[in-house]
Amino acid sequence: MKKLILLCIVIASCKPAPEKEAENKSYEDIHFEAIVVDTHNDILMKAADNGVIFDQDLTGKTHSDLARWKKGGLDVQIFSVYCDGGAENAYDYANREMDSLDAVVSRNPDKIAKVANYKEMMAAVNDNKIAAMFGVEGGHMIEDDLAKLEALYNRGARYLTLTHNVAPTWATSAADETTNPNLEQKGLTDFGKQVVKRMNELGMMVDISHVGEQTFKDVIEITTKPIIASHSSVYSLVASRRNLKDEQIKAIAKNEGVIMVNFHPGFIDSSFDGKEAAFLEKHSAESDSLIKSGMDEWYTLDYLYNKYSSETAVMRPLLSMLMDHIDYIVNLVGIDYVGLGSDFDGINLTPQQLDDVTTYPLITKALVEKGYSEEDIVKILGSNFLRVLKANEVSN
Repeated sequence: MKKLILLCIVIASCKPAPEKEAENKSYEDIHFEAIVVDTHNDILMKAADNGVIFDQDLTGKTHSDLARWKKGGLDVQIFSVYCDGGAENAYDYANREMDSLDAVVSRNPDKIAKVANYKEMMAAVNDNKIAAMFGVEGGHMIEDDLAKLEALYNRGARYLTLTHNVAPTWATSAADETTNPNLEQKGLTDFGKQVVKRMNELGMMVDISHVGEQTFKDVIEITTKPIIASHSSVYSLVASRRNLKDEQIKAIAKNEGVIMVNFHPGFIDSSFDGKEAAFLEKHSAESDSLIKSGMDEWYTLDYLYNKYSSETAVMRPLLSMLMDHIDYIVNLVGIDYVGLGSDFDGINLTPQQLDDVTTYPLITKALVEKGYSEEDIVKILGSNFLRVLKANEVSN
């Protein structure tokens, strides 16, 4: 059935689904017949940092593993390649993370395939394999070197998030632009513009999650291809610097790009930051001790959230709050510009019900309950992203 849906995406004359077709199918049928794409998962970080082997059963330890992706009906996973912006040898670290995925693929050729383009992706999906791509999260990982950008592309990276919170020398992040009043320059430098131009030439998607508003404006002015926000939500609903303002959402739609909503509680629930601050204050002595002992701040938070799970359970936002962000984008610019960029294994808490990657079908269930047609659900689950991927590819 996924082949039929693929034909509907590719062939313009394919008959559109009736407006109320979703009412005639179960949400499970719709979900497992659709091509489901998640553009942001951080399991490779845990593989590199902690030796996590994600073709093993990691239930209760991570949000993701190979068997659970299939159980959740996921077809395409873009694996985030990430290290902290202040880390040394970021390019080498990126390659270590890529090695971890390559090893899983080599051990499981019947279950997962690394793909380089839309055609290979669809072949993997139709063979009932997970189609795997890399997305590099943070321009610092190219170490100011276009040759390293191209090398990461040649290893399978199909998007580059221009900045993380700690930005490279050639672009400013949302964190830079909102917390540093003494910035000498905002936006892309001349080298940063070269990066975007080279990405367009290669067929590598420009990802504007994490970037500052001036960097965003510069990208929109110079890119010749549709862009993505691989894991961002809506500023008008939650005023986080990591979320997109209405004018940015409209600009992405005009560019024919796509916004992949992030599941992070702090980006979808305006009350979450206050709850988290109270939790951290309560456990500050333990947190300080762990950090002083050498534990990374992100892993310290992860440890505390798991240790005090009865406290953190009530901090988790409702699934409906995530759906509100999808609705907002659809109502503002239309159905063609939104998708899913969960940030699983890169976030310490998830929305209620979305405990791990097996729960993707609950998003489809919520979309059905909201009255979305099957045609529109298929777009949100994956085909909007597939359109942008195809538009970025370079014909040989």
